[in-house]
Amino acid sequence: MSVLTPELRRESEEIAARYPTRRSALMPLLYLVQSAEGWVSREGLQEVADVLGITTAEVEAVATFYTMFRLEPAGRYVVSICTNLSCALRGGKALYERAHELMGPGAEQVTEDGMLTLHEEECLGACDAAPLVQVNFANYDRVTEEGLAELIEALRRGDPPPPSRGEHPGDLKATSRLLAGLGPEGASE
Repeated sequence: MSVLTPELRRESEEIAARYPTRRSALMPLLYLVQSAEGWVSREGLQEVADVLGITTAEVEAVATFYTMFRLEPAGRYVVSICTNLSCALRGGKALYERAHELMGPGAEQVTEDGMLTLHEEECLGACDAAPLVQVNFANYDRVTEEGLAELIEALRRGDPPPPSRGEHPGDLKATSRLLAGLGPEGASE
């Protein structure tokens, strides 16, 4: 079954047309596929390659390099916890372990309720805000174990609290659509 519906295929062509070299649309198109599936499947990789006129291996090389592309099914909310030096020194590893306890078995894939995926991140690039937790690419600064428990509860209810800066962009599909350079589903541009 095709990942890119006729409407998504049209949007993928519009995205590719924004760039002087079609290949430059690779990451936005991976986000577009992720917005449709909630992850990037093998079929999605192949369809991006087809749109751009490159090999699936070239697409896969990019998709496997960046941790923001989920190559296996993911929950509505991907909870990424930094455990690199700054965050580790401020409790990041303990936060990761606590998140695993709170989310339960299979948290690294998809929780039983389909809401969450836990991801240990090498670095989220906000050392001054350690320990940092990210939910669908939105940062939550200086998270405590109590704050983490409240965050996970809110996510399970489908009600993400505002991140440290800005508004929460939504679940993984909605966030990926925004990162593809498109507005919310059904919005006219």
